[in-house]
Amino acid sequence: MAIKQSHKPQATSHKLKNKRVLITAGPTWVPIDAVRVISNIATGKTGVLLADKLRKLGAKVTLLLGPAESCCLNKNIRLIRFKFFEELKNKLEKELKSKKYDILIHSAAVSDYRPSRAKAQKIKSGKKVWQINLVPTLKIIGLIKKYDSSLFLVGFKFEPQAKKKALIDKTRNLIKRAKLNLAVANTTDDKNRYRAYILDNYNRSCGPLLTKKSLVEKLSSLIGGTLWKD
Repeated sequence: MAIKQSHKPQATSHKLKNKRVLITAGPTWVPIDAVRVISNIATGKTGVLLADKLRKLGAKVTLLLGPAESCCLNKNIRLIRFKFFEELKNKLEKELKSKKYDILIHSAAVSDYRPSRAKAQKIKSGKKVWQINLVPTLKIIGLIKKYDSSLFLVGFKFEPQAKKKALIDKTRNLIKRAKLNLAVANTTDDKNRYRAYILDNYNRSCGPLLTKKSLVEKLSSLIGGTLWKD
């Protein structure tokens, strides 16, 4: 079943006006030693585009942005920077405990693994073998509704070169585990072409959306139409 939505820009803008939105975006680092990190290739572009779009629709937007470009960001968007996994976790918790948000969009590419022990000093170069044991990180998205159960929560599931059914199934599992209201299931094929679907917690979906810009337009419309009825 397709997700029904309004196509009236003025109505969506009115519904989002003055709503407090927190967005996480960009990659996260985990340290290996004093100067080296494990990261990922996320750019933060989707989160930045969402922050800009929702601000234009009248929302009060705070963007928690990892080590990614923030050029051309609307000056009325409150920007909080982080680099490391623990920084993101701590700053997100602080925001949710100290302020009241209506919507949280968790688009950051959070590190899934970290070294079991990071070295306090720089490891000298020249080692022929350097074995690093990785252990899972805490699932931040699973904590969010524990901080504030009333939040309208949007999550993201990225699976490169995934078939549609497998991608949708994994995203629906994420919706259940993290108690999401909406989720974006996105992938790229072997030619790096983008494809995304938006799913809700009533087993509805829409897509495919073939660019990040079209995803942002559709997601913004759904958030406005889903939360506040005319």
